[in-house]
Amino acid sequence: MATKYIIVTGGVTSSLGKGIICASLGKLLEARGLSVTIQKLDPYINVDPGTMNPYEHGEVFVTDDGAETDLDLGHYERFLGVNTSQKNNVTTGRIYYDVINKEREGAYLGKTVQVVPHITDEIKSRVTALGETGEYDIIIVEVGGTVGDIEGLPYIEAMRQLRFDVGKKNTLSIHLTLVPYLKAAGELKTKPTQHSVKTIYEIGLQPDILVCRAEVPLEAGIRKKIAQFCNVDVEDVIASIDAESIYEVPLLMLDEGLDRRVIEKLDLDCTDVPELSKWEAFVKAVKYPKKQLRIGLIGKYVEHHDAYISIAESLIHAGAMNDAKVNISWIQSDEITPENVDKKLDGLHGILVAPGFGSRGIRGKITSVTYARTRRIPFFGICLGMQCAVIEFAREVCGMKKANSTEFDADTPYPVIDVMEDQRERLETGGTMRLGRFDCRLTKGTRSRKAYGKETISERHRHRYELNNTLRDKLAECGLIMAGVNPERDLVEIIEIQDHPWFVGVQFHPELKSKVTEPQPLFVDFVKASLDQVRHPETAKKIL
Repeated sequence: MATKYIIVTGGVTSSLGKGIICASLGKLLEARGLSVTIQKLDPYINVDPGTMNPYEHGEVFVTDDGAETDLDLGHYERFLGVNTSQKNNVTTGRIYYDVINKEREGAYLGKTVQVVPHITDEIKSRVTALGETGEYDIIIVEVGGTVGDIEGLPYIEAMRQLRFDVGKKNTLSIHLTLVPYLKAAGELKTKPTQHSVKTIYEIGLQPDILVCRAEVPLEAGIRKKIAQFCNVDVEDVIASIDAESIYEVPLLMLDEGLDRRVIEKLDLDCTDVPELSKWEAFVKAVKYPKKQLRIGLIGKYVEHHDAYISIAESLIHAGAMNDAKVNISWIQSDEITPENVDKKLDGLHGILVAPGFGSRGIRGKITSVTYARTRRIPFFGICLGMQCAVIEFAREVCGMKKANSTEFDADTPYPVIDVMEDQRERLETGGTMRLGRFDCRLTKGTRSRKAYGKETISERHRHRYELNNTLRDKLAECGLIMAGVNPERDLVEIIEIQDHPWFVGVQFHPELKSKVTEPQPLFVDFVKASLDQVRHPETAKKIL
């Protein structure tokens, strides 16, 4: 069977959920025995989101091969249970960068380089490169942005050409649009959808299926009206109603028949009924938990939850594994001080200090570490969160009162966290950190080793600073456990503290590998330990 391409575009407004629809459709097709991957085409001119402000872009999702990508790739991996790579995220910046380099190298033989055909050809080559591997039956291509945006026009044109190049029988166009409900009028309005479809028609792409986001169900009359004025069959008007959890969306799309229509239109050879028993069990566990607990997420960008979306989803996965609902308290680290920490963190069953860059909010993070350590509340530090735990331990336990990271104090007498040796001469900021998957050997008898159940693991990284090996022995003498070390470079990847219900810091980003069917082991163990605080709150005793 030739590789089939499903093109997903969006109209009317951003944030309609193209990524979730792509991931949900991918899950349904995968559950029918097809091999699926998803690719995101991002119209912004940045080469990648690695240098973008978290408030601007949200989380930077890092793949095994070290690509800094859009957060939608996290949804793809969590839903499909497969890993993505650099090939799964394409930006305008990368496209133009490569085209300009080719022009400088003489690859175009002196011709005038233009948007059509050179930019569009480069876009198409990125899409078809996935298909040419022979690994996938289906490639879902999500075109970022909103139809009609100037920066997105080359992508729509490239997709129009792709349908011609590989044949319409091997392609399908899905358009996600909005059907708003006006409370004052008490009715749904189809005009935004009609105008969106008209716009995409005018630039050359004809939708085969419409997925309509709405707050209330679409009645038969509304579906018929949309079909009539948008030139699709009534059964190709698919309703996407707001759901309590994103993990319900595949089941809702199954009820709407989205996968069935795709299979019919692309003439796909697959099983008649998708195997979703594990997925359904997971959704049931999420919707109907037997227990509840509260985890405090201490971060610098908590106003924008997308900045920590993989952490939030990992807690959901871990909660379901423990038959529990994890309620997250989003706490701004800037606002935590030694004077108000008791009030700010009161009532938490676990504390997670999140990743980040820069000195803002560090005092609050370190204060939160002290609170968790001295009150014996389960603590999980990720990347910068681990570094803050090391700084706190050095100051309060080892007596190194001015211990710090050279990121925050270049002249500290105790640089317990220092810039990595291979990062010292780096001048460029984009794509130059320690990125991607690296191995870690776990120390026998540690909580981390018990949680993973094996000696060697591999996790994804995104950092410039590390625990300083020159002070490692002094920290160990004071009781800091080096629970995980990179075997190739002898870098400390995991730290733990003895005589504590659960205190773990990791230099890597475990949240990036948590999936619905494979919850991340450290998150599962962290939630389990935090549940013990719910059942036995007397174990949280202050250390004087």
